[in-house]
Amino acid sequence: MTKTLFICSMKRIALFASGSGSNAEKIAQYFADDADVEISLVLSNNPKAGVIERMRQLHIPVLLFDRQTFYETERITNILQKQSIDLIVLAGFMWLMPGGLVRAFPDKIINIHPALLPKFGGKGMYGHFVHEAVVANGETESGITIHYVNERYDEGAPIFQATCILSPTDTPDDVARKVQQLEHEHYPRVVASVLQP
Repeated sequence: MTKTLFICSMKRIALFASGSGSNAEKIAQYFADDADVEISLVLSNNPKAGVIERMRQLHIPVLLFDRQTFYETERITNILQKQSIDLIVLAGFMWLMPGGLVRAFPDKIINIHPALLPKFGGKGMYGHFVHEAVVANGETESGITIHYVNERYDEGAPIFQATCILSPTDTPDDVARKVQQLEHEHYPRVVASVLQP
C-alpha cells in the first residue's frame, strides 16, 4: 500500500505600504504565530512612512524604492519572484501597480479600498479624499472593498465588502474611524482566505 506524503509549503506574502502601516501591522500580527504563512517583505515608496518603524519592531525587512525603479525597471518584480512570493497585499499603497508586475503575478495582488466600490474609486480617490467625498455626497453608508488588482485604479474583481452605517452628523474623520475599524477586522482574515488553495 502506497502512502501519500503531503508537504505543506509555506505561503509567502509581500506587503506594499506608503503610509502609517496600521493595516500592514494588523496583517503581520494576524500571521505572527502561523507556521504556514510568512510576511517575507514590506515594500514602500515613502522613506518617511510610519510602516517602516512598525515593521522594524516586528523584525520584518523593509525595502524602499523610488518611482524610476518601480516604473522603469523590472527590479521589484525580480525581487518578488526571487523571494517566491505567493501573494502581494497592498495596504495603503498609493501608486498604480505597473503592468509588468501585474502580469507577473496574475490574480496574486490584492488591495483594500476605503469605500464601497464602484462608488468613490479611481485616480485621486484615496484616504481622506474618499471620506470627504462620501460625506459631501450625503451617503448613509460606507465601508471597505477588498479586490484583485489590475492595471487601473480600483477596477479589479471584488473579493469582499463590508459596510458601516453613517450618521447625518458624521464628519470625514468619523467615517475614517468607522472604515478603519472594518479594515482592521476584515483585511487579515480575507488575506488568509485568498491564500487558501
